[in-house]
Amino acid sequence: MKIALIGYGKMGRTIEKIALQKGHEIILKIDLDNGYELTAENLTKADVAIEFTGPASAADNLRRCIDAGVPVVCGSTGWLNEYESIKKAVEKKDGTFLYASNFSIGVNIFFELNKKLASLMAAHPDYRVSIRETHHTQKKDAPSGTAITLAEQVLENISNLKSWVNHPSSSPEELPITSERLDPAPGTHEVIYRSAIDDLEIKHTAHSREGFASGAVLAAEYICHKKGIFSMKDVLGF
Repeated sequence: MKIALIGYGKMGRTIEKIALQKGHEIILKIDLDNGYELTAENLTKADVAIEFTGPASAADNLRRCIDAGVPVVCGSTGWLNEYESIKKAVEKKDGTFLYASNFSIGVNIFFELNKKLASLMAAHPDYRVSIRETHHTQKKDAPSGTAITLAEQVLENISNLKSWVNHPSSSPEELPITSERLDPAPGTHEVIYRSAIDDLEIKHTAHSREGFASGAVLAAEYICHKKGIFSMKDVLGF
């Protein structure tokens, strides 16, 4: 599989290492100093693109891949206000797109646990739910995309909660997310239910970036010869 790697920071380099170990080829590497090389001509040489940049550039990068007819996996967060327009572009071009807020297999199992726990806790309003996430200081967005996914899953299952907020809150209609930035911290997410009687929590802690990178390469392998819009649930068969 020939891969165009859009974003060549720490995550991009880890993805490169995993992809090469699995026998794939990196035919294009885009970083801050060579964005001009992200052309349709260069992209069409790839079987699939993997995009890990940032909120300011992700949507434009995705449109370039879609316009070039190249299947694209995206792990950038903080750009989801443009998700619907990207989805429409994929549908219009009969393209291939997979977005995940987190590619770790462990985190995606954690997502399924979170949904199940929220559905069980919905009948017990005495418990107050909150989310805490911790990442390294170079992470550009807060809350993390993973924390937002967790929050949205809780909101779908607990009807008295109307929205999430990224600050402490005592409102019964708000789900508070606390974001901490510490080094070194690849990523920790906790969902906590507290009552006067006891606490119940689930937690995922990443020890390195390799789990995310392995999942991204797995996703690229999955969509390489497919058409449509996918998620990690499809890749993992959930």
